[in-house]
Amino acid sequence: MLFSDYTKYNIKEVNPKLLWEYDLSDFDYQDMRNIVVQRVIERGWPNDFYAILNLYGEQGVKEAIKKIPTLNKVDTNFVSVVFNIPLNELRCYNGKRSKELHWNY
Repeated sequence: MLFSDYTKYNIKEVNPKLLWEYDLSDFDYQDMRNIVVQRVIERGWPNDFYAILNLYGEQGVKEAIKKIPTLNKVDTNFVSVVFNIPLNELRCYNGKRSKELHWNY
């Protein structure tokens, strides 16, 4: 795993700009794990990855990644490679569109 050295970084706070629409004064990071992990994957910096790994542990992050309903192709392949998760285990990869897009890039 690319971030396997996360334990030596004592970062436990995700950049608040990633969760801009939530009131962080009473935000429960455990209940909102899937949203936090998705935001970090989509828009986070390396420090944010270290933070979610310290908050939820490697297994907790992998479980959350598997439940994310939508990710673009680049992010889907990124998490598959970095966290060693087969593509067919990712919900965002298995979800099929009801209507195929004309411009499928």
